[in-house]
Amino acid sequence: MNHYVIADARRCIGCNTCVASCSQEHQRYGLQSAPRLEVMRNLQDSAPVMCRQCEDAPCAKVCPVNAITLRDRAVQLNENLCVSCKLCGIACPFGAITFSGSTPVATPRDCNTPKALPAPLPPRPLSPFLDCVPGVRAVAVKCDLCSFSEDGPACIRTCPTQAIKLVTVDLSLHASQRKRLNAASSLPVDLFISGKENPS
Repeated sequence: MNHYVIADARRCIGCNTCVASCSQEHQRYGLQSAPRLEVMRNLQDSAPVMCRQCEDAPCAKVCPVNAITLRDRAVQLNENLCVSCKLCGIACPFGAITFSGSTPVATPRDCNTPKALPAPLPPRPLSPFLDCVPGVRAVAVKCDLCSFSEDGPACIRTCPTQAIKLVTVDLSLHASQRKRLNAASSLPVDLFISGKENPS
């Protein structure tokens, strides 16, 4: 079973600390600074939504260059292999993959010269899936459980209300066992008589 991160909407206060820490942690390791999660809100609740690390990940199936693979019990994205085709974002059933612009390090922001016409101004942004800015390469961005960090996901470490948890095999088995015990304790005593179902 893959590990994944879930959030408890009853504890989330919508402070966006998880978003900021995610962005900072990835930027510190030279990766895209765009956050890998987004806090969604309605009238009553708020909760961060992120990649569910699907066992049979549709994003990995549609990636034409195998930039998305299963490693260390998580669905990982290799940013260097991404070709910006956007198929993974379209295939993701949770909307957990977005795209962020990446500019080559050595390219100056204003590269106009007298020998060429001035570059047009970038268009007004519409959506990560539709935007096209000359000289900027869009790279897929998804939760990788901060696999590069020994301390684990930054969002879990920094959440002030401990609303975010990492679900592992042990935690999942424990939750299933607890549900079985709750189901067994709620059965009526006279449901079974001598191992046979009560006809009434």
